[in-house]
Amino acid sequence: MATDYDTPRKTDDDLNEDSIEELKSRRNDKSASNVDVDEFEAAEGLELPGADLSNEELAVRVLPKQQDEFTCMSCFLVHHRSQLAREKNGQPICRDCD
Repeated sequence: MATDYDTPRKTDDDLNEDSIEELKSRRNDKSASNVDVDEFEAAEGLELPGADLSNEELAVRVLPKQQDEFTCMSCFLVHHRSQLAREKNGQPICRDCD
């Protein structure tokens, strides 16, 4: 963003007046943006840790590891071969773990 150095500069009094006006406008904006949210409806979508998920089915298709992928022996994630940083004792290590 370009700065115009020829414009008149504000004094400390001008800055204080602007900040008070800004605060008043922010206070008005905050009160207008409050939305009534039913806490029970919002909590319905949350899953608690340790919840019983035995009746749930996996909704994504899992592909086996491809020829151009490897499993990092540090983080145990499958990465594309372009993420291979080095091999430590014959075990592949990804760039994130290197």
